Amino acid sequence: MSTQPLIRSKQTEKSINGISTQVVCTEFSNYIFIVLTQYGKIGTLVSVTPDSRSGDISTSMFTTKVLLGKEEALTHVCAKNLATFVSQEAGNRPVLLGLALKDSSIEAIKAMKDNSANWL
Repeated sequence: MSTQPLIRSKQTEKSINGISTQVVCTEFSNYIFIVLTQYGKIGTLVSVTPDSRSGDISTSMFTTKVLLGKEEALTHVCAKNLATFVSQEAGNRPVLLGLALKDSSIEAIKAMKDNSANWL
């Protein structure tokens, strides 16, 4: 009988627009912790939580809050775009996201989002 680890974690690396991008996704019982970095650091820490007023998973709204790091509008946009799929796949659990990106262009964010299915 095999035992599952208490905390599931997955790590991957991919080149996005020529920049090495690492993702570490760790699944806790109440949160998903994702580090998405092009610098090898955690970067800005953002909490992404599903809106409790939205009962339908397919149309969930998400609230973002910068916990550590620089408060910028682009940080919130990136966090919502990158964490939504992971949260929904994990039963609408909140996501704690560490972002440290050299390239936060629309194309780069789209490429990262397209690869988010491989994070869990």
